[in-house]
Amino acid sequence: MRAPAWLPMPVRRTLRVLRRYFRMATRRLERVVAPARREWRRSLQLRVVALTLIASSLLVGAFGFFVAQRSANILLNRAQDEVQSSMASKVKYASSQLSVHQQARDPLLQNTVNTTVDVLADDDPAESGGSVVSMRADQNTGIEAATSAKMDTSDLITAKLIRAVSRDAKVAEQVRTTEVDGRQVKFLVYGSPVPTSFGHVELYYMVPLTTEDSAANQIRTTVLVTGLALVILLGVVAGLVTRLVVLPVRDAARTAQRLSAGLLDQRMKVDGEDDLALLAASFNQMAANLQRQIVRLEEMSRLQRRFTSDVSHELRTPLTTVRMAADLIFSEREEFDPAVARSAELLQAELDRFESLLTDLLEISRFDAGFAALDAEHTDLVPIVHRVAERLTGLADRVGVTIELRVPEAPVIAEVDPRRIERVLRNLVGNAVEHGEGRPVQITLACDEAAVAVTVRDHGIGLKAGEERLVFNRFWRADPSRARQTGGTGLGLSISAEDARLHGGWLEAWGAPGEGAQFRLTLPVRSGDRLLAAPLPLIPRDRAIAADETREVV
Repeated sequence: MRAPAWLPMPVRRTLRVLRRYFRMATRRLERVVAPARREWRRSLQLRVVALTLIASSLLVGAFGFFVAQRSANILLNRAQDEVQSSMASKVKYASSQLSVHQQARDPLLQNTVNTTVDVLADDDPAESGGSVVSMRADQNTGIEAATSAKMDTSDLITAKLIRAVSRDAKVAEQVRTTEVDGRQVKFLVYGSPVPTSFGHVELYYMVPLTTEDSAANQIRTTVLVTGLALVILLGVVAGLVTRLVVLPVRDAARTAQRLSAGLLDQRMKVDGEDDLALLAASFNQMAANLQRQIVRLEEMSRLQRRFTSDVSHELRTPLTTVRMAADLIFSEREEFDPAVARSAELLQAELDRFESLLTDLLEISRFDAGFAALDAEHTDLVPIVHRVAERLTGLADRVGVTIELRVPEAPVIAEVDPRRIERVLRNLVGNAVEHGEGRPVQITLACDEAAVAVTVRDHGIGLKAGEERLVFNRFWRADPSRARQTGGTGLGLSISAEDARLHGGWLEAWGAPGEGAQFRLTLPVRSGDRLLAAPLPLIPRDRAIAADETREVV
């Protein structure tokens, strides 16, 4: 996304730099995360263990938080009950001590207050079990506030607590934290009015929650350690359980890969009588059935190939004899009656077709038997294309088709078998002429540093969707009635595809109903090289441009 043009140039330059750095950071992050993401997609065991750890962590964390909070509340409630009970007795004792004085201005009242505070206080407030007692009265009584410990209680006795005790005359409580001897200590503070005959007096009882905090921390630590150990244990258990399931599945996958590679005797190990053992037994039974079927089909295919090869060879001898007799009759046809002469011509044409069929069957049998050999040599393909076009000119003239050549003037040298390449081109161009519907057929030759490509384009009836993969099947015809009229055997494109594969190349087809078809032969310049791309497109340029224009209109 480009920066708006109305922004100042320095701002746009800064945005471009930031966008560039952002893209760089994104790519680096993707490279770092890619191995983990790939392992996550590939490993079922990793996903199960990770999801188990996440789910168990959430559950154990929530349960541990609940237990820790509940334990802390129980400890606090117990401390509140104890302090509340002790507070009642302390208020009663303080009231009995102060009831001796009837007047607020009694000189001995302050001393009684100080003594009462010291008596009511327990041990050191910084230690467990200690407490702080503070007593204060109205200013009208002339009594100064007294505290049992030499510490600042302003953080503990807040104005809110004083207001609740003095105005509402009720017992109030709160939990506050203050610093004692350099460390933070939490206190439970209770305040209560003290009944006297001379005025309003308040008693504040402050108990440190050191023991309760320590116990709560110990509970939290115990819950945390126990939860962590439980999560790790669940992860280990999940890994072990998943491994028990994943290992047979991996074994099945490896066995299936070996079966697909042709090792039909591979089987899974069957242990026990559980579901996994049932899976392994069923898999082995399926593999055995497939092996029997494949062996049977291979035997049938071998017998069929041998039968085809034997019949083709055996038919050569009588065909040669019949050919000699037919040639003699054909050469003397002018001396026969017109009907007999026509029969001689038909006999010659059918013998040509029969001989072509035998030749194709013999070639197919060589490919099936693996005896087809490539006699590659450095060859100029330009003369081959011209020679194919010249030999098919007569057929093209008969059906009203013109052959247009688009070949470079410079030689196009490739390491190929010229006999096989000429046969492939002859099949492609012959099919294009026969199915061209009287329209021109274009032959295009192009090359680059790694590959050579030849395309044959016709503008005839074309191919339906999916037929571009069927045209290379043996004896397949898009229009059987038409093929019978033109004399096709249904083996030409199949043999051409085998020739292309023998060179390490491609033979591909494209077609659309009413728009014709285009076949592309792609070969490596050097024999044995791997093809990566073709110098010519499979879809004709005029068809691709029309498709782009249609998309733009839509």
